[in-house]
Amino acid sequence: MRIVFMGTPDFAVPALQALYQAGHEIVAVYCQPPRPAGRGRKMTPCAVQNIAEQLHIPVFSPIKLKNQPREFEQFASFNPDIAIVAAYGLILPEEILTLPKLGCINIHASLLPRWRGASPIQTAIWSGDQKSGVSIMQMDKGLDTGAVYIEKSIPITKKTTTQILHDQLAQLGGELILETLSELTENPNSKPAPQLSGLATYARQLTKEDGKIDWNQSAESIDRQIRALTPWPGTFCFLEGKLLKILKAELSSQSSTAESGTIIHPDFYVACGENQVLKILELQLAGKKKMPINEFLKGYHLKLNTKLV
Repeated sequence: MRIVFMGTPDFAVPALQALYQAGHEIVAVYCQPPRPAGRGRKMTPCAVQNIAEQLHIPVFSPIKLKNQPREFEQFASFNPDIAIVAAYGLILPEEILTLPKLGCINIHASLLPRWRGASPIQTAIWSGDQKSGVSIMQMDKGLDTGAVYIEKSIPITKKTTTQILHDQLAQLGGELILETLSELTENPNSKPAPQLSGLATYARQLTKEDGKIDWNQSAESIDRQIRALTPWPGTFCFLEGKLLKILKAELSSQSSTAESGTIIHPDFYVACGENQVLKILELQLAGKKKMPINEFLKGYHLKLNTKLV
């Protein structure tokens, strides 16, 4: 098939590579333009641009597509059979959605209609879902409202982090998009199944404030928050007035009636809501490097009954 691929971050890379390796004709790649990154704020291309250039595929990075006649003409000139979209970052106007012969198909990192929106991976973990997955969806004018061709689930365990789930779903997305295109090639009249809109939930855009730990929550809930929001936006609290990032923790079998947020054990066990206890495993104090708890405790005298805020 003649494909226009539209994606930006690491999540989209396995799909682009899978399509290329399967022999599809990728006539153009659309992605977000280079952004400042790192301490030097050097203009840095996105992950998809890097791969596309390695594969010698033309790359286009418009700032916007809506009400841009020249961008539409450029897109139309590729005469694509289909557009494949994976975390692209721009809203596609209706004229682009309907231009390819088979429309635009999105690789979405949730089991639709569960977690439409901006942060499906993080929100699934934070909410305590027992599974996530990938949906291959025919795009329409709504926000992740299109009919679904195929989906596949994978379990979320008590050890699953956003990075782990992200990588699993990215690989799965590459596999499922090939299955979808194979089905459309063999059965061009194949129709996707409409979503059950009454079951829809939305994963909003996350902010840095979401990383603030409320120790009145249960240890189980805080552990999910940490696994969901690391590395970004990160979870944090304050220890004796200093910003403390919590990078990894685990539930303790202990219980405690101490006030929530109180350090109850020298190995950094913290009392939480519902009498639960969380053990801190990895952290970063302001101005210091990331370190495991045993290394941290060698250089920091942790006072019992200190309260994290």
